[in-house]
Amino acid sequence: MGNGSMLITETAVRDAYRIEPEPHRDQRGRLYEALRHESLRAATGHAFEVRQVNFTVSHRNVLRGIHGTTLPPGQGKIVTCVRGAALTMVVDLRVGSPTFGHYDVVRQDPDSATAVYLPDGLGLAYVALADDTCMNYLCTREYVHGTIIDVDALDPALGLPWNLAEPPIRSARDAAARSLAEAAAGGSLPTYEECVRTYQALPVHSE
Repeated sequence: MGNGSMLITETAVRDAYRIEPEPHRDQRGRLYEALRHESLRAATGHAFEVRQVNFTVSHRNVLRGIHGTTLPPGQGKIVTCVRGAALTMVVDLRVGSPTFGHYDVVRQDPDSATAVYLPDGLGLAYVALADDTCMNYLCTREYVHGTIIDVDALDPALGLPWNLAEPPIRSARDAAARSLAEAAAGGSLPTYEECVRTYQALPVHSE
């Protein structure tokens, strides 16, 4: 749906959205309205409040993720590429979700300024397509040690289309992450029902 100066559309993963801002151009360059609280609420039914801001800087071919957060506390995110370029995967980690184990692919770079909104229970992974790729995260909760969910981004059962020309650069933790099936069997994944209860859905009023 269109919302003023941005287009917000649901991905193939339920409750995950692309946010595509329309640039305002003049002789100086471009301005993007990267987030409007009311526009996001109207499109998703979720209230988004920023409690922490992170950014990562990655070399080309660095693969980060798949990362999610346990409930509680949860941590919803809006992720934008502000320098370089990234191929981003959104993966549904919510046991019992209609799209559990499904994914969608979003290419992110500063020219498009496309952002990805992931509420609680969804996993994020991306590979940097250029050196010095910088990803910015707006988060709904402050980080709590020990609450990160790690799932193998190269899990053959997921079959994420990374199209890698060489082995990616990963942290030891990411390389040792469990498959989605192993994480589900181990009881570390949130359920769809408990995630939906955290989204703080508000009534959507038509204009």
